[in-house]
Amino acid sequence: MKKRILAAICALVLAAGISGCNRSIFDTTFKFDEAYIYMPDGTVIHGEVDSWTDFEDGDQLQVTIDGITYLTYASNIVLISH
Repeated sequence: MKKRILAAICALVLAAGISGCNRSIFDTTFKFDEAYIYMPDGTVIHGEVDSWTDFEDGDQLQVTIDGITYLTYASNIVLISH
């Protein structure tokens, strides 16, 4: 009985801690309308997103804009959903 109470208290504390954070546990945005990609030479690519892929093992994104595919780090791109 004590283990169940302790487990319930731990679950409540964990739920409160997670809800207090400004982070999303599950990413639910699957469609982006436009993107800004910052290139190494300082130029910015802007356009309508044809498709995009997020890789689980890193912070790289593959985005296709106007038929051209770009592979970049998440810190170099802004994805916008209207």
